[in-house]
Amino acid sequence: MDCDLIAILGPTASGKTSLAAALAHRMNTEIISADSRQVYRRMDLGTGKDLDDYVVGGKRIPCHLIDIVEPGYKYNVFEYQRDFLKAYDDVRNRGMLPILCGGTGMYLESVLKGYRLLPVPENPELRRQLAGKSLDELAVILSTYKKLHNSTDVDTAKRAVRAIEIEEYYRHRPVEERTFPEIRSLIIGVGVDRELRREKITRRLVQRLNEGMVDEVKGLLASGIRPEDLIYYGLEYKYLTLYVIGQLAYDEMFSQLETAIHQFAKRQMTWFRGMERKGFTIHWIDAPLPLEEKLEQIENLLK
Repeated sequence: MDCDLIAILGPTASGKTSLAAALAHRMNTEIISADSRQVYRRMDLGTGKDLDDYVVGGKRIPCHLIDIVEPGYKYNVFEYQRDFLKAYDDVRNRGMLPILCGGTGMYLESVLKGYRLLPVPENPELRRQLAGKSLDELAVILSTYKKLHNSTDVDTAKRAVRAIEIEEYYRHRPVEERTFPEIRSLIIGVGVDRELRREKITRRLVQRLNEGMVDEVKGLLASGIRPEDLIYYGLEYKYLTLYVIGQLAYDEMFSQLETAIHQFAKRQMTWFRGMERKGFTIHWIDAPLPLEEKLEQIENLLK
């Protein structure tokens, strides 16, 4: 298959990272991450970086766009497109076929479809109008837009406000002001049925807690990052921060976080199905298959 990029996507805990690393090792190439939270340094367990997965056959597979900004910063899809292009051009110029891997739908779609984006400034008046609204109320408002923003990540009020701010900005701006190259991509989806996905999510959550995810959050707070800035990132950082600052008991934190991750994975799959309806061709591979069999399926598609 004549393509410029291989993309491997899937919901959280589907095993896409280990598959991408194994493929990169076999093809002697490098990975570009498409994860909106793994860009942050020192946010490792909570973002599921699974850094050991990048070691294959004793060799560490290079992965771009992980650990590139400090916690507390509000990284966005416009910056992701910019940074992706630099990494993509770097890998291509060294004669390799890059592998894009991640589960952040908007990041994936923005580069696979070549969306023409502009940086979006803060809108103080809009923020005043939205102040005090609940996450559910903000979600209803966000649903009235065309979904330029990555709604799979919107699980805090602050992120919902930012998403609405972005949508409102683009509603009144032409998108022709920015260009993005056309990239021919082979898109691989790692599919996992609902029950197995739930089992893997719960098992991985317990493992990461045992490995010190609470201490990671305590360390980030001790370094001067404000609780509200960590809560902004949602999921693990939202619920673990609430636990650390005493607003949730441990059992409450675990139960609510487990539910939130299950809901997040469901939203990811909804996003990927939406991509297919928009015309993306995603070749789905079953997660439980042996690694070698999954690699053979990808190689057959490439041929």
